[in-house]
Amino acid sequence: MSARAEAIPNPTPIKLTPNRIKIELLAGLTVALALVPEAVAFAFVAGVNPLVGLYAAFFVGLITAVFGGRPGMISGATGALAVVMVHLVAEHGVEYLFATVVLMGIIQVVVGLLRWGKFIRMVPHPVMLGFVNGLAIVIFLAQLGQFKLAGEGGGHGIGGGEWLPVPELAVMLGLVGLTMLIIWLLPKVTKIIPAPLAAILAVSAIVIGLGLETRSVGDLASISGGLPEFHIPMVPLNLETLEIILPYSIILAAIGLIESLLTLNLVSEMTDTRGGASKECVAQGASNIVTGFFGGMGGCAMIGQSMINVKSGARMRIAGIAAALFLLSFILFAAPLIEQIPVAALVGVMFMVVIGTFAWRSIKIMHKIPLNDAIVIITVTLVTVFSDLAVAVVVGVIMSALSYAWNAASRIHAGVGISKEGWKVYRIEGPLFFGSTTGFADLFDPQNDPEDVVVDFINSRVVDHSGLEAIDALAAKYKAAGKKLHLRHLSPACVKLLEKAGDMVEISVLEDPDYDVAVDYGDAFKRKIET
Repeated sequence: MSARAEAIPNPTPIKLTPNRIKIELLAGLTVALALVPEAVAFAFVAGVNPLVGLYAAFFVGLITAVFGGRPGMISGATGALAVVMVHLVAEHGVEYLFATVVLMGIIQVVVGLLRWGKFIRMVPHPVMLGFVNGLAIVIFLAQLGQFKLAGEGGGHGIGGGEWLPVPELAVMLGLVGLTMLIIWLLPKVTKIIPAPLAAILAVSAIVIGLGLETRSVGDLASISGGLPEFHIPMVPLNLETLEIILPYSIILAAIGLIESLLTLNLVSEMTDTRGGASKECVAQGASNIVTGFFGGMGGCAMIGQSMINVKSGARMRIAGIAAALFLLSFILFAAPLIEQIPVAALVGVMFMVVIGTFAWRSIKIMHKIPLNDAIVIITVTLVTVFSDLAVAVVVGVIMSALSYAWNAASRIHAGVGISKEGWKVYRIEGPLFFGSTTGFADLFDPQNDPEDVVVDFINSRVVDHSGLEAIDALAAKYKAAGKKLHLRHLSPACVKLLEKAGDMVEISVLEDPDYDVAVDYGDAFKRKIET
């Protein structure tokens, strides 16, 4: 799963035909229906009114669909952000949340304008697999709350400790299973209508027609409301307010961008197209700025809804725009109808998303890949589930970087030969950096070497300050033994490092006639030294 940073036109643009418009609109409707309980649940998690979550889903979804870097990706209010917001809302109130969301958006726009989104390519493939698996598990666990009695925080079920009574639980499980069965079977018969939408409509008709007693969207909360209104956050404009909201804004901006960019890469892989990371950062930031000024809780990309959208056939921006507009129409006009939809149908859709999102292949290849990569996959998955996505990705990247550094450090070695002048030549293989300095020093024998020794870096590079220090320490040993150390085939970057170091490194540097042409010094190499 390769990271793709900047926007490149698709090799085969999708034509806008009546059939394509139908596919996009139906996919958007399916996504909008799935967004309702998610937005309501995450609003409860954050401790705010359900409409705050629904407005966020509308604004973030609409703006990123129009201006984002990835057609087909869906954004809205997410649980990853909600769990951070709850502490801010509890301590300072919802107005501080709105101010935080605005500042969060400004930070994200700055990140996009500086084109820092390209650094998502630094996320290794094992981390991506762990991210996907972890989020799949998180989505699954989030649905379990719908099988429990309502907690004190509201009717969404999250927080309730007891399972539903057996009769109600049996009905719920049966409807969930029926939904999943329809989603699995329908594509084998026809693809005229997205399977998730057909399943929601069919199960809703059964529940309403038979009068079955089961939890509906209306039992979570009322989604009826008016148009969102422009609202400047009512907080004091002073340094104390900034001290309160800035830490939250930075954390939210980081989590939002990491989840959005990783989802962007995942959707790009599924659709075999490319997305623009920096463009997505700017769009996410702009959407959160607007959301904060219209009473929304902010948001980012949603992997679950993005998977529903893509698997429903959507490939253009139309579906994301339609999903946002459908959601607003639900709030304004269709709340009584939407509130009758059984929660079981939506849970069944999300369970199918979990099955489709989890990288089952990662389990099969565990015994075939390097042990350190397997450990990274498992660690990132667990940290995503028990902590949060941002921490998981950072942990995974650090683990992968340390693993790479260890492997690179253990491979440094040298071929030893004699030049035409009779000087001893060490031809270094592998990078010289902080991890390989000890191995580098062990390659040399200052006491028994001749008066002039050449260190040839034609197959090596001095990477960092630790490498310079290692060379300086080696030179000091040869100087103490009354001998000279010469450097050869330094790359331009290495020369700049030495020039920057100035008097810190006192070594004779042999100038090569042309760094771009291999030079035959007549060195005779007889053996290789490894650490």
